[in-house]
Amino acid sequence: MTALDCDVLVIGGGIVGMSTAYAITRAAPGTRVTVLEKEAGPARHQTGRNSGVIHSGIYYRPGSLKARFAVRGAAEMVKFCAEYGIPHEVTGKLIVATERSELPRLHSLVQRGRENGIPVRELGPAQLAEYEPWVRGLAAIHVGTTGVCDFGAVAARLARLAQDAGASVRYGAQVRTIGRRPSAVAVRTADGTVLRARALVNCAGLHCDRVARLAGDDPGMRIVPFRGEYYELVPSRASLVNGLVYPVPDPAFPFLGVHLTRGIDGGVHIGPNAVPALAREGYAWHTVRPRELAGTLAYPGSWRIARRHWRYGAGEMRRSLSKRAFTDAVRRLLPDVTADDLIAAPAGVRAQAVLPDGTLVDDFLIAQSPRIVHVLNAPSPAATASLPIGREVARRVLETLRAG
Repeated sequence: MTALDCDVLVIGGGIVGMSTAYAITRAAPGTRVTVLEKEAGPARHQTGRNSGVIHSGIYYRPGSLKARFAVRGAAEMVKFCAEYGIPHEVTGKLIVATERSELPRLHSLVQRGRENGIPVRELGPAQLAEYEPWVRGLAAIHVGTTGVCDFGAVAARLARLAQDAGASVRYGAQVRTIGRRPSAVAVRTADGTVLRARALVNCAGLHCDRVARLAGDDPGMRIVPFRGEYYELVPSRASLVNGLVYPVPDPAFPFLGVHLTRGIDGGVHIGPNAVPALAREGYAWHTVRPRELAGTLAYPGSWRIARRHWRYGAGEMRRSLSKRAFTDAVRRLLPDVTADDLIAAPAGVRAQAVLPDGTLVDDFLIAQSPRIVHVLNAPSPAATASLPIGREVARRVLETLRAG
């Protein structure tokens, strides 16, 4: 038999891939792990292009992976950042109802938070003003365990810790083909390098469904990319926001709406909206990859999403194309904001798994096939939950190794 290059190949150098490599080296010292990342460094996509919020877990269905892993992961993330000197702060956050129709949903979130073991405090307008004097609302809830951090720095630290334990991290290593044998998995990268391992982990994020198909597996879903566009407050107006402020989310959609985030750098990010991206890494309207766009348009689930959520989507599109419309959305929470107070900030793209019937997968999705573990849906709050997700993926792949 051809000699193996390592025990486990991990495709994807975002925070989930790095956490998986770290967890494997911790759970089974001596296991040879190689991470393959197509970019020149870690965390160049979802991990490094979000609002940096350590989520509490209040939104997620009790008992779901998102709920369990986010609650556990938030506490672990704060501890990890403190241990390794990574910038972070536990700020707490407000979820604010601005219309009477939102009050029942706000009360439902209180109940969900308590079911998930999260401390939640209900606030009236006067109490809301004590936290955020410039924010207006009919009622709010305060969630004390929410915070902010630099997830890119976390991913880089996880990579170094995995490397210190013997793992190899290869940047600029885009996987082009995957071959499988009963006893091994082999990949070929863009430069022609072939690597063989006993098992493979797919943490490819925006490309995870394509990697699954490269491996000969039917993932049963497709990644439909949604771009999230951000603005930030001009520095002279950053004092309008003290911490984190969110609207009451629409339960029919897995996006949290335009929110206000004071980051670890003291700047205030506002957003994101959620519009279809014209490429998997489509961070601007002018970034179009025809083959990827054709694949999205040919997928039945994409059209079913459009039919089911066209009204929501039209609003998001309007806020993308019109700064005035985006400003109007912000003014629901922060009435004193004007369009001149907002400056464009870098966008992100969410890798959203969609089923053929148009259902947006609302939980983390991890699937297995012989010698392979696929992470097929890991959008927000995956960065928050990355440490427990990494342990779960590590557990599954190590079981594969033990089974031979």
